[in-house]
This record gives sequence, structure tokens and C-alpha cells, in this order.
Amino acid sequence: MQIKDTTHQYIMDTYARFPLTLVQGKGVYAYDEEGNDYIDLGAGIGVNSLGFCNEGWTAAVAKQAATLQHVSNLYYTAPAAELAERLCASGHFAKVFFGNSGAEANECAIKIARKHSCDHYNPERTEIITLQDSFHGRTVTTLAATGQESFHKHFFPFTEGFVFAAPEIDAVKKAIHENTCAIMLECIQGEGGVNILSEAFVQGVAALCKEHDLLLLVDEVQTGIGRTGALFAFEHYGIQPDVISLAKGLGGGLPIGACLCTEELKDVMGAGTHGSTYGGNPVVCAGANYVMEQVKQPAFLAEVTEKGDYLAEKAAALPGVQSVRHKGLMIGIVLEKDNAKEVAKQCLQHGLLVLTAKNDIRLLPPLTITKEEIDQALTRLAKAL
Repeated sequence: MQIKDTTHQYIMDTYARFPLTLVQGKGVYAYDEEGNDYIDLGAGIGVNSLGFCNEGWTAAVAKQAATLQHVSNLYYTAPAAELAERLCASGHFAKVFFGNSGAEANECAIKIARKHSCDHYNPERTEIITLQDSFHGRTVTTLAATGQESFHKHFFPFTEGFVFAAPEIDAVKKAIHENTCAIMLECIQGEGGVNILSEAFVQGVAALCKEHDLLLLVDEVQTGIGRTGALFAFEHYGIQPDVISLAKGLGGGLPIGACLCTEELKDVMGAGTHGSTYGGNPVVCAGANYVMEQVKQPAFLAEVTEKGDYLAEKAAALPGVQSVRHKGLMIGIVLEKDNAKEVAKQCLQHGLLVLTAKNDIRLLPPLTITKEEIDQALTRLAKAL
């Protein structure tokens, strides 16, 4: 109780926390103060891509922490250079900017789009189209880019220059005008309810970008780094974005953000146009390099797809479940009753940690979860339901 009381006394109450204090974790299991185990199907909201305290990841982080923990971006370090090369080579990108979060990565993407447009057109051509039910971060600018009114309360005025369109090609086409510079989307809207955009729609948006010389910005903060069974979710759609943003699972448990751009855009941001004190931190990059080594393997990604299909099929057969949407291990469970938050609380009582998104149960388990652990989790979910 002391930890909870101290938390409420000294930390701003910006989170609706579950009544649970976690003190240890290993693999897919987390443990509370009494030693009770919980199967974590949320992975810290998709962050712990290799589970808790993966031995290889822990060793890489510890070794770097004992060697060089931070030097600032006034100097060069090997972990950041290595990670940049890995990321760019993995997705046909030319350069990357490192920050500390998905919001920072999206801020960079927005700045690239606006500066590129200003350099090639005029200072008024700065508007970016985003989609309804999107989520791009909690800074004032990324909230302005988020297409959910519930996130917009209390914080006006927002950064200008964003227009929301329904995820329909005609709606996007109608939103384009002479001052549009880019279209920004998530291939799967995580916070929006695990909404999987159709291939026809995403390819249509990519075609509109080419037709109107707009940049295509793809937010891969939640979908990237193997989550959907491909290294990047956009690979499922047969497109090549101009800019993507990464975070969450890339760090494997440490804070990181990354904004990648193509060859055409590699020189848009010059010295002094952007920065981040902790961006590219050696310890964080050492952990991310280990994550990339594991996740980029074709066999690893194939297993993510297989396990995602297995989990989704089994979950769909549970009583109280109406349907399941998924891509790899990014899963949204639609319940027969509108009671996702109640079910999430019941899951806690049965030793299971889950997330919610809108009215759905959202699952983002560690990519390393086994089928046996999936079966255990489903047994606990069935009891909760």
C-alpha cells in the first residue's frame, strides 16, 4: 500500500492505474509484491517486444551502461551509428533522427513535411491530412494531428494546419487542396480500436500523394518492429512511405523514438533545425540494436504471424466475444457487451494483464510469447469473460 500511497501523493494522477504494484518480470510473466504471477498481454503498451528481462537484451544494455552511458549529440557513438544503419537498410530509407518517444518521432515527421514543402513550394503549403480515429501523440502538435475529439479537451489553442478525413479515399481526395503538403496515417489504428485499414485504401492514399506531390507519412509507433508479422506494417500494403515514425517496441523497454526518411528527403533537416538531448543515447541504442538483430529474422517474423493467427482464432471462439481483428500480434477483441473496461479489471483478478482501446480489448503481447503461454493466457481470459 505504501507504494500506491506515495505514487498518488507525489506523481500527477494522469493515469487511471489498475490496483497492482509490479516488482519483477521475466519473459511474459510479471510478479506483484506477494509473488503472484500475471501473464502480460500488453507488453507495456507494445514496448517489451522481447518480454521482460530478455537475457541478451539485458546483457547488451548492461554492457553499454558500464562503458559509456551518454555523451550528447555533439559527438559520435557506435551504438547510434549501428542502429541507424540497421534501420535504414531494413526499409529502403536513407537517414534517421533519434528522439525519445513516438510523439517526438511524429513531431520530426511533421517538421520534415512542412520544411520540404516550404523549400519547394511556399510557406503557406503546410497543411497535413490525418484520419479520423488516429492517434499520433500527446504533445500539443501531435494531439492536434490526432483525429479523436476526446483527446482535444482542455488544451486549446492547438497547432494549426491539420485536417481530419474519414478513412475513405473520396474523403481524403476531397480534403486535398493547394496548401496540402502531406498525408499522415497509421496502417492499423491502435488507440483508435485496432482498426485495420484496407489495402485498397492505403494504396489509394499513396497514389494520391504521388499525383499531388504530397509526402506520405506513416506512423509505425505501435505497428513497427515486427508487431504485425512484418518489420514494418506498411510492407503488408505494397507501398513505400516517404517518412515513417518508430518507437515503443524498438527500444525493448527503454525510451526511444526514430523518424526515418527516404533519399529525396535526407537533407531537409540540417544543423539547428531539430534536436533531442537524449536522442540516440548509447544505452538505449544498444538495447535497440539487440531487438533489431532478433526481430528482423524472417523465421522470427513468420512465427509472429503464426502465433497471432493462433491467438486470434482461439480468442474468437471464447464466450462473450463477438469478433477479433488482428494483424500478427496486434489484436483487437470486440465483445458482445460494451464492457471492455470491466473485463480488463476481471482479467487482473485472474492473473492476466490486457489493454483496452475504445470499446475493445486490445492485446499487444511480447513477440516472444509461446503457444503454451498463449493457451494459459486464453484460459485466464475465458475465466474473466
